[in-house]
Amino acid sequence: MMSAMDFRHELTYDAPPDEVFAMLADPAFREDVCEFQKVLRATATVEADGGTTTVVVDQVQPADGIPSFAKKFVGEEIHIVQREDWSSPTAADLQVTIPGKPGEMAGRIRLTDSGGTTTETVEVSIRVRIPLVGGRIEGLIADLLRKALRAEEKVGNAYLSR
Repeated sequence: MMSAMDFRHELTYDAPPDEVFAMLADPAFREDVCEFQKVLRATATVEADGGTTTVVVDQVQPADGIPSFAKKFVGEEIHIVQREDWSSPTAADLQVTIPGKPGEMAGRIRLTDSGGTTTETVEVSIRVRIPLVGGRIEGLIADLLRKALRAEEKVGNAYLSR
């Protein structure tokens, strides 16, 4: 049984949760974040069905800067599909997959209000099912996720200040 790596990151926005949720449910915002990160290709879709809002960001990133031990598993490009199922404007289930590769992330996103400032907490379990190097790749994925969330926070604060 291979273990998983737990990951937690907080983002802070100078806006109430309803404004942050509206931003997170805006495909243009998601595409701005992808553009800021210089992804090769990306699409963002948002669908509301009953009480659930589903956000899917499908992106292809260059594998630049990825250590050689990991590059042989991912190739020159990394295809990432991020799916968020928002059951309310402050809570979502998060799933990130790398189609065709033995890894995944699953967890949740929470938005909490503190006097008009919103904290977005992302908690996921990262699992890569590759013997010997799986743990190293999980660490690499955690670093990439942290970098992506910092980019999202930076783009998000600019978006909210417009």
